[in-house]
Amino acid sequence: MSQELPIERIMQRALLTCDPDTPLSEAAARMAERRCSSIVVMEGGKPVGIWTERDALAVDFADLSAMRRPIAEVMSMPVNGVHRATPVGEALIAMDSAGRRHLLVVGDSGEPLGMVTQTDLAVNQGIEPYLRLREVSSVLSHRPLVLSGHLLLAEAAAAMREHCDAAVVEANAAGELGIITERDMVRFIARYPGNTPVVALASRPLVTVGHEDTLIHARDRLIDLRLRHLAVVDGHGQVVGLLGFRDMLAGAERLYVEDLRRALEQRDQALALSRQNLQMAERVIDASLEGIIITNPNGVIEYVNPAFCQVTGYSVEEAVGRTPALLSSGRHDASFYRQMWQELDAHGYWRGEIWNRRKGGALYLERLTITAVTDDGGEVTHYAALFTDITLIRENEERVRRLAYYDPLTRLPNRRLLEDRLELAIRHAHRQGQGLAVIFIDLDHFKQVNDTLGHAVGDELLLQVAQRLQARLREDDTLARLGGDEFLALLPELNSLEEVTLVARRLIDAVAQPFEVLGNTFRIGCSLGISLYPEDGTTADALVRSADTAMYRAKREGRNTYRLFRAEMNDHDSRLLALESALRDTVESGEGLAVHYQPLVSRDSGEVEGAEALVRWAHPEFGDVSPGVLIPIAERSGLIIPLGRWVMEEVAGQLREWRQAGLNPPRVAINLSSSQFWQRSLVEEIRQLFERFELPPGQIGFELTESVLLDRQQEAVAVLSDLRELGCRIAIDDFGTGYSSLSYLQDLPLTTLKVDRSFVQRLAVDDASERRGSAAIVAAVTGLAQELGLRVVAEGVETEAQLEALARYPVTLIQGYLTGRPVDAETFQRRYLGSVDACRD
Repeated sequence: MSQELPIERIMQRALLTCDPDTPLSEAAARMAERRCSSIVVMEGGKPVGIWTERDALAVDFADLSAMRRPIAEVMSMPVNGVHRATPVGEALIAMDSAGRRHLLVVGDSGEPLGMVTQTDLAVNQGIEPYLRLREVSSVLSHRPLVLSGHLLLAEAAAAMREHCDAAVVEANAAGELGIITERDMVRFIARYPGNTPVVALASRPLVTVGHEDTLIHARDRLIDLRLRHLAVVDGHGQVVGLLGFRDMLAGAERLYVEDLRRALEQRDQALALSRQNLQMAERVIDASLEGIIITNPNGVIEYVNPAFCQVTGYSVEEAVGRTPALLSSGRHDASFYRQMWQELDAHGYWRGEIWNRRKGGALYLERLTITAVTDDGGEVTHYAALFTDITLIRENEERVRRLAYYDPLTRLPNRRLLEDRLELAIRHAHRQGQGLAVIFIDLDHFKQVNDTLGHAVGDELLLQVAQRLQARLREDDTLARLGGDEFLALLPELNSLEEVTLVARRLIDAVAQPFEVLGNTFRIGCSLGISLYPEDGTTADALVRSADTAMYRAKREGRNTYRLFRAEMNDHDSRLLALESALRDTVESGEGLAVHYQPLVSRDSGEVEGAEALVRWAHPEFGDVSPGVLIPIAERSGLIIPLGRWVMEEVAGQLREWRQAGLNPPRVAINLSSSQFWQRSLVEEIRQLFERFELPPGQIGFELTESVLLDRQQEAVAVLSDLRELGCRIAIDDFGTGYSSLSYLQDLPLTTLKVDRSFVQRLAVDDASERRGSAAIVAAVTGLAQELGLRVVAEGVETEAQLEALARYPVTLIQGYLTGRPVDAETFQRRYLGSVDACRD
């Protein structure tokens, strides 16, 4: 018998079977699940028939009942088989003679052992030299059949049967091409949705290979992508054929393959062969892009080809006479090589991946196949090894994997990898009866940094934030970047709530420290939301959603803090989302919005010297929405800028109306949010506002909170100076409630300080200690303002007792319910403009 590889070495041992009564759809489902191209019908322990992907074309796809027919009615008979010792070449001949693509491999007693397919023969026939020397175009027999995507499946199957095609090209209405194969038909039978158009079944886009590419390239592409067919395109990108394993086998010259294999396996008997065949074999080996090593039975190298020298850096003279150990990388231990030799001795070949070392010392990864070459008596005469350097392939695969699972900027796990780890952590926590926590982290004021200082600063800031957060987590915790300025921390194996809150405080403290980024020094903060398993969710999606909800609560309640999720947050947040949607519509239409005016009254004269513009929102469903709810929603949703622009337009229009009516309105102060203030176009918009509404300089002033100015003081000076040139007065609102740095006041072109209502109202409380504390703060603020030449406004004055307490301090103006509540424009005009000659100095 030939010493060629016996068929049992390459057969598929996991034989897929069913009984004769199995419905066709169930048999197809098994094939689809196992990715098998055939199923053997067994009765009484013996094979009585076979149903293959090719047989699927004979099914009447227009008849639903056909899917429920017993497989015995549609199977092919008899089952062609070969003995397990049959050489691969003989099996190929037997397959061609029977006109089949499947052979059942049987044992000595005729018992089924496995299945061998045309694909198995194409992969293991050893025709690589032939495939390497031939172009794809050399085996194409005809142009592919192209079917319209509107064609029904039954018609497509009939066309494939008529043309004996295992695959066809499908073209949809847009001219896009796809492919339909026999395997697609089997999957369709398994889930049969009806006799649908083939466009629903086709796979796209087409995977292609060039008609001038080598057959070895096409074969490797089929194997790597686990496909049966490739579309062949010409130099103009036009599809000229379909290529499968069957085409490769049909084009191979079997006599040539046998001669070539004999030349490689029996090198020591090569002189007995014709010189022409020997030269052909040598040319094929020398032309091979795969490295080839041939050793004697003791492992001493007798031959290496040029590709070996190119990959390893060793010359022929340096390699011959030594063992392959000269390539050892040191990465594999003795057990690895022991197992390799055990498999080689048992099966006659070994295939796998191995790390080796080039002559220059660099490591490389190779895909290696070692085959034992034996004589007629079964004795090993040589070992032949073929290898391919796959280092770059693995490196590219790793790069693709990192792109798929890691954030390219911070190199932290991305959302996809986090979800995988979270799912695993949940399953582990369920089995162990432990808890876990998810912490949703959102940076405060990051958008302001990114928009004003640029993306380079923003990216570097995100890197530093990621490093700080990572350093504060435990060893087994996972930190991921979800995108933008959002991070998420997974804390597995928790035993107490205190562990989570301790980590949360460490994270907040880490981000609160000053950052030095590309010459800029500033502070930001972060808001955290925490959800716990299983209390706040038992799935990854639920836990992340709950943590997100809790994070938004932390932002609304002051930022730079954390909140634990509570079930009632969902109801509250649903209302906020509805309010946000309603506000978006309101800002676009202006319906329901109004500006109210609260007077600022001189403490000495009692006259109205100014007014503060306050936006009010009345909604038909939600009623009167308080500013404490309206403003945070507008800021979070990004609506604060168009809302602020609407307020300025409304105030300017009202002032013009009063002036045209002959009235003398006071200066009106408008609140500016941080987002508005740091708009590059702010000053120009205000200048154009004055011109368009014909307002005198300074008719409108502005109020800002301390936090807007502190972190970017130098830039703030430039903006405020431009506003002062327009005649605008600038007031610091709620002074004393933030991180006040008194030194910055003398550098900013301010005109007014407003003492926060909380200090004013505590001046008249019963608690003496509380009263003294507020008095000290008011004294400090008003004294500082007096030294700097700034006016002082006392906010929130509601009682005579508070007004009397303010008499001791250099307060210029009073604002509060005692002197006047916020009222609409009409009421303000009636009360204060009919008889008051308001100042505009």
